[in-house]
Amino acid sequence: MANVSLRKLNIVLGGKPIIRDLDLHVEPGEFLVLLGPSGCGKSTLLHSIAGLVDSESGAIEIGGRDMTDCDPSERGIGMVFQSYALYPTMTVEDNMSFGLRIAGTPKAEIRRRVDRAAAMLQLDALLGRKPAQLSGGQRQRVAIGRALVREAQVFLFDEPLSNLDAKLRAELRRELKLLHQTLGSTMIYVTHDQVEAMTLASRIVVMEKGAIQQVGTPLDVYERPANRFVAGFLGAPAMAFVDGALDAAGRFGADGFDLVPAHDAGCPAAQPAVLGVRPEHVEIRADGALRGDVTLVEPMGNHQVVWLRCGKALLASIVHDARRFAPGERVAFDIDAARVSLFDARTGNRL
Repeated sequence: MANVSLRKLNIVLGGKPIIRDLDLHVEPGEFLVLLGPSGCGKSTLLHSIAGLVDSESGAIEIGGRDMTDCDPSERGIGMVFQSYALYPTMTVEDNMSFGLRIAGTPKAEIRRRVDRAAAMLQLDALLGRKPAQLSGGQRQRVAIGRALVREAQVFLFDEPLSNLDAKLRAELRRELKLLHQTLGSTMIYVTHDQVEAMTLASRIVVMEKGAIQQVGTPLDVYERPANRFVAGFLGAPAMAFVDGALDAAGRFGADGFDLVPAHDAGCPAAQPAVLGVRPEHVEIRADGALRGDVTLVEPMGNHQVVWLRCGKALLASIVHDARRFAPGERVAFDIDAARVSLFDARTGNRL
């Protein structure tokens, strides 16, 4: 395993800045996930670490060595792409061992590495098959196995599960997490799927427009988003935002709202602010202090999502019991003031 350090990295493609003055350090053995919407620069950043995209300036270090100008083959990385990119005329075994054979690796060593990767990925019985005889999930396992046999210092994953259906994504997600626990290798993973990020990551790097918005553990990023972008990107249903203001006592007020949200000591009062509320922090209860009208009910099997209109705001509440709600019904509810987020109305940054 090896650490990865990016210092003041700038990437320009077609005359357009994609990554700007980016600093990031990945610890040895960490599973770091780059999360963000399409076009935010996360895949470009990953390809730059791999040596597939040149940087305009800055430095890329892998394992303490400056790899900024090195070829991909010199960087000690294994990469898994979104497309399987398997050779259709080769067997699973030949696909996995192709890079090693080209590099002149001894046959006994190739056998050891292929057998080890096949066992970890449950491909033992499929080594003689060709890609056309495999399911999508099996093909992606082969692509992962082809990277694993390199026994690289760092493994890079570029949205490897996005071509799979929901069931297969969930299965491979679990397998990737178990694989990381087994190998203990440094892994950097790109996705736009928040579920993948939350379940896989040791730390999440949230990106937008070529810049890092927040770095932290999944729980930290979810519970204490650094700004409105991060808050709105994580969570399903997404965090609701209520425009209002803080008074001199630090009480948040808006149409239909009057509560005292917990915020950091020294937070400036008496200013326009935005209240952020997650669905699990809205509780419908008969003695609730707030009132809202039910606009929509979404049954989800083990819970239901009840949408409430309160003043100008639309909030979601997650209900785990069997109570029934009807559109137009007026209900009482409470918001857990200790769990809400407050954002500056002008900058969008957390207060």
